[in-house]
Amino acid sequence: MLKILLLPFLMLFQHTPVTFTGIEYINGTDSLKVSVRMSHELFIRDYQQSVFDDLDLEDLRTYKPFPSDLANNYINSKLLIEVNKKPVIGKLLSMEDDGKDTRFSILYRVDKKIRTLTVRNTFLTGLYSDVENLTIIRTGNSESEVRFTPEHNEETFNFR
Repeated sequence: MLKILLLPFLMLFQHTPVTFTGIEYINGTDSLKVSVRMSHELFIRDYQQSVFDDLDLEDLRTYKPFPSDLANNYINSKLLIEVNKKPVIGKLLSMEDDGKDTRFSILYRVDKKIRTLTVRNTFLTGLYSDVENLTIIRTGNSESEVRFTPEHNEETFNFR
């Protein structure tokens, strides 16, 4: 009986770090609209570890708002997208921080006709071995969901 009562309590301390990414392509356009959401604290820690490890975490936490050029570099280093086997670079449109989560809105210019889309999502993979980067890809009438992990961080989607 005691085990049953303790189980929910123990589960609170074993949470898996998760990020959410949405990638949307509207047929006939020349862009991908991408949104990313993650914990602000995890974003700061991952940025410090993977992009700028010479900067102290406390210094990064003082940036209000976080510099958009630094955030743009971070996004492009962690979310790699290829369209028709050509890498595309994202441009940060906006970044919102509510104190808990940070949301990024990014635009990628692409060919008008997408045949293949390769996504490599490595957010937080240097910090945690159990991170899950949940990603939804929408194009026209189709939708695909992928759970990227440190072991499975890349996938290619074919559109015909």
